[in-house]
Amino acid sequence: MRSPPRHPQLEVLYEDNHLLVVNKPAGLATMGLPQGQPTLLSVAKDYVAGKYGKTGNVYLGITSRLDAPVTGIVVLARTSKAAARLTEQFRTQVVEKVYWAIVEGRPQPDQAVWSDYLADAPRYRSVVVVPADTAGAQLAELEYRRLGRSGIDSMVEVRPRTGRKHQIRVQFAHRGHPLVGDIKYGSKRNFPHVALHARMLVVAHPTRDETMTFVAAAPESWKTLDLPPELRRTAFSIG
Repeated sequence: MRSPPRHPQLEVLYEDNHLLVVNKPAGLATMGLPQGQPTLLSVAKDYVAGKYGKTGNVYLGITSRLDAPVTGIVVLARTSKAAARLTEQFRTQVVEKVYWAIVEGRPQPDQAVWSDYLADAPRYRSVVVVPADTAGAQLAELEYRRLGRSGIDSMVEVRPRTGRKHQIRVQFAHRGHPLVGDIKYGSKRNFPHVALHARMLVVAHPTRDETMTFVAAAPESWKTLDLPPELRRTAFSIG
């Protein structure tokens, strides 16, 4: 039997003895698939094993996740101490997260804070906006600002204030502005994946008194979008 295909590349943004920071491609789940199916975690373990000649089990802890069709920064911990400390930073929401998204239409106003209550819809494997008193509802809050146009769509910068499942995708779709390519939440656009990118992440280094800022270039697929020249230059730069 042939071995299952492995993802051919891992774009490493930063690594040291405690951290491995990567720019996740679209279509690769962070973790949680049946054994033998490639995930970001398994690809990253292969990378560490190959680079450092490790023959036994490679430890990597997932401290942040992205949906499979979403691109951008994911931080993995190379030690259990780093994993615990980074996980606590995400849990207490002291991590600064910046996403870029291409959304259908033009959200109004051009800058705002949105607050909604979200709940799982297991039947549809999705998340929905619900009244605050719904059983299991969780508060979801984000801040956004419109950066410019992408044809008839808008490019927005999003700073989540909470970390709910599918939060950005659901909150924009709920207001009639699904993310381009997000078929699950109502997009009619032909795009190879969800146009949501984890652009920047700011964390405290788990063992050093140092603030770490990571920036990830947008995926090559975004080059097919009608971005203004100044946004196009910025999107594919990490400087």
